[in-house]
Amino acid sequence: MKSKAKNKYYNRSHISEAKFRQLIKCFSMDLNAYETSQITNISHVSCKKIFNKLRVYIVKNLLENNSSKGEFELDESYFGAKRVRGKRGRGAAGKTPVFGLLKRNGNVYVQIVKNCSKEQLIPIIQGKILEGSTIHTDGWKAYGGLVLNGYDHYRVFHSKDEFARGKAHVNGIESFWSFTKRRLSQFNGLSDKTFYLHLKESEFRFNNLYDITLNFLRKNKL
Repeated sequence: MKSKAKNKYYNRSHISEAKFRQLIKCFSMDLNAYETSQITNISHVSCKKIFNKLRVYIVKNLLENNSSKGEFELDESYFGAKRVRGKRGRGAAGKTPVFGLLKRNGNVYVQIVKNCSKEQLIPIIQGKILEGSTIHTDGWKAYGGLVLNGYDHYRVFHSKDEFARGKAHVNGIESFWSFTKRRLSQFNGLSDKTFYLHLKESEFRFNNLYDITLNFLRKNKL
């Protein structure tokens, strides 16, 4: 007679379901592998391995990848060493450029890009945002011509100390950058592969906390 699996959530695991639930709770609380190891008495190596598998699982199974119509904010950000000699700002040496778009009252989507040129960004925009949508950006030149692509386009020019003009702003996507950079600061350097997984994990956490909180508040007002 075959024995019952010790853990219905994790194939070929030597970790009991109770311990695994505890580990998932720690992951949900955004604790790192070392902190989780101290709480669960699961080895640091095992915690790190499972956390990495969870991030891969999130990327493959839990992230939405559809296009939609609505009102969006677009922006780019740069991740990497805080102090690098050479050019600063867009195209700063040693940093990884990431493009993000946020649907207002909806989800954020991020993608690592080679650079922030029009050739890189426009195909992503057209793949994620349907024609007839409203787009808000800053004054970056790569966003020129969005009207010709079938979008209503509003800009704010940070170079002129303009950060909001009525509904025209990119405060939502900028809040995501702040959230993500705070999260990633706890890790002492990430390889290209692990950076991508942590970036998409941040996307997942940002989107789902937003959705879960709103759904809860619909039933239980503050």
